[in-house]
Amino acid sequence: MKERQSRLKAIKTLIKNNTIESQDDLLALLLKEGYDVTQATLSRDLKLLKVGKVPDGQNGYKYALPGEDENGESEAIYVQDFLRGYVSIDFSGNTVVIKTFPGHANTVCNAIDNLNMDEVLGTVAGDNCMFACLREGVTGEQFMEKLKKHIPGIED
Repeated sequence: MKERQSRLKAIKTLIKNNTIESQDDLLALLLKEGYDVTQATLSRDLKLLKVGKVPDGQNGYKYALPGEDENGESEAIYVQDFLRGYVSIDFSGNTVVIKTFPGHANTVCNAIDNLNMDEVLGTVAGDNCMFACLREGVTGEQFMEKLKKHIPGIED
């Protein structure tokens, strides 16, 4: 069990200090650190650590550890939820309409709410569409600019 705790600590350190795009990359780094593990073991470790893939800002993805916020949830999880569920984004005035895959609107709404964007006054979800009401004076373009800071590579 001691070896597992040591390996988990090494995985966290490697993810924090490197841009890792795949399990193969992480396996190679672990091997350099003296940990000879299988892909299946690494998969279980990543699941246990709640490691997720987030956009790297350059049209790719990298592994990220959950960053604890006040709810113990990770922004990376919300980014994944958003990316997994949204189809398109459009806006008119201070209303943003985000179309989602069926059944994903609530999850996308929750992601927007938990990204703590000051621009958003509130959200409402249906089944395959959600609305976000922006604060007075905030434009759809400003909302998209801020959203792209949280979710690099998102398409308009």
